[in-house]
Amino acid sequence: MSSRNPSHILIAILLFVTGCANITTPTGGKKDITPPKLISIEPADSLKNTRVKRIELYFNEYIAVTDATKEVQISPLLTIQPTVTGLYKHVVVKIADTLLDSNTTYRISFGNAIKDLHENNVFKNYTYTFSTGSYFDSLKLSGRVVNAATGVPDSSGVIVVLYNGTEKDSAVVRKKPKYVTTADASGAFQFKGLPKRSFKIYAIKDPNGNLMYDGPGEGIGFADAQVMSGDTSAPPPLIRTFEEPDTAVKTKDSAQTAKSFSKPEPAKEGFSCSVNVDTSNISKRTFDIRRGEKYNPLILSFNHLPVLFKDRISLSYDSNGVSKTATLNFNTDTAHRNQVSITTTWLENTAYTLKLAKGFAKDTAGKEAQPGKYIFRTREEDDYGKITVHLPAKYKSNDYLLMVYTDRDTTSLKPVSDTLINFTWLQPARYYFRVIVDKNHNGKWDPGSLFERIQPEEVIPYKGNVTLKPGWENTIDFEQKPEPQKSLNRSGSK
Repeated sequence: MSSRNPSHILIAILLFVTGCANITTPTGGKKDITPPKLISIEPADSLKNTRVKRIELYFNEYIAVTDATKEVQISPLLTIQPTVTGLYKHVVVKIADTLLDSNTTYRISFGNAIKDLHENNVFKNYTYTFSTGSYFDSLKLSGRVVNAATGVPDSSGVIVVLYNGTEKDSAVVRKKPKYVTTADASGAFQFKGLPKRSFKIYAIKDPNGNLMYDGPGEGIGFADAQVMSGDTSAPPPLIRTFEEPDTAVKTKDSAQTAKSFSKPEPAKEGFSCSVNVDTSNISKRTFDIRRGEKYNPLILSFNHLPVLFKDRISLSYDSNGVSKTATLNFNTDTAHRNQVSITTTWLENTAYTLKLAKGFAKDTAGKEAQPGKYIFRTREEDDYGKITVHLPAKYKSNDYLLMVYTDRDTTSLKPVSDTLINFTWLQPARYYFRVIVDKNHNGKWDPGSLFERIQPEEVIPYKGNVTLKPGWENTIDFEQKPEPQKSLNRSGSK
């Protein structure tokens, strides 16, 4: 028996191992982006004179059903929503057919509920339709939703709902509507497939998604009159949403506030005071001397209810090297009892010194606030800007208020006294403008009331804003004119 050369065996083993190491796993190809395909459906779509209680959909691949309670909607709504389950390539929809109305068209929209199992490709934009009568309802109803307080389109979380015209307003807080749709980014909405019927229409800001109005904290809007589906002679409904004031909470808070001030309790911590001035650099103009047309006050903010000793508070300013004392006026806001405002006639670009001498304030337990000295400099006119608003003559009336505001607060709110209104001493900021139709002449915008059938006061917004910089003067026309369209010559070029 001949023996083999050991070196030959070793070479063979190495060649075998090397060959195995070069073997690679086959690639999986392109990613599947094709949604599931509906192979068949039982019973067939678009049947008439049928009360469908079970729908079975069969697909060409394995599927999954997700968020069915949110994505799958039946219109008109039922008190018990359809149940949707998926298994393998099969989806089953069960409907409580005893809840179906006679002579009514039902549409089931599947939204994004059905996806393929592996790549989550969505089987979307599918609606199954059937009718319990001999025809399909096909009428439409369109309109628009605006935020009553701003006058601009309202689309954030807003649903538009329809109830039968015979329902009372209380239905919107007691039960779900018959039909639901959502407003788009422009505030526009549309219902499709409606029967010829009169409806009560509402818009609801519905953060909890229960399709009903839950009172203060949610927005509500309603049309004064019933709407008729398919009626092209009537103007599209414009619904203005508003938040009703929570009077119960306010009353409770007011009672609690009165109770706390009638029997003040001794302070359990140190008594301190802060002032709304910047003392970091006396060479910089930091203190705003104006708040619109009025002088801006100094604010003394205490952490407890203070007892003030005004003779121990002084404000002086430098006038050509001579220190002069300013005249002070003190005021306490009943809504902010822990704050004291001090007003004076400010001088521009001037260094001021506020002195709070020992014993200038005590709390109800007799503790004294620490004395202090604050040196700061006021701004000058060039640190501010000016805006002139040109209003149409139709607004020159006590029936209208002009509101000027920034991203932070309201700068001015007053009746329109002229067609040209000047605003000076405005801080650099982005400014917005509204005209309020002040029906009750109380000098403010008032929301509506659902059950009293009171609409909110109308607001007409200025379509745009003004970015104001220091020293700038801007003029705006509140009622902007449309830009003229450029004509085309016969060749079609401009």
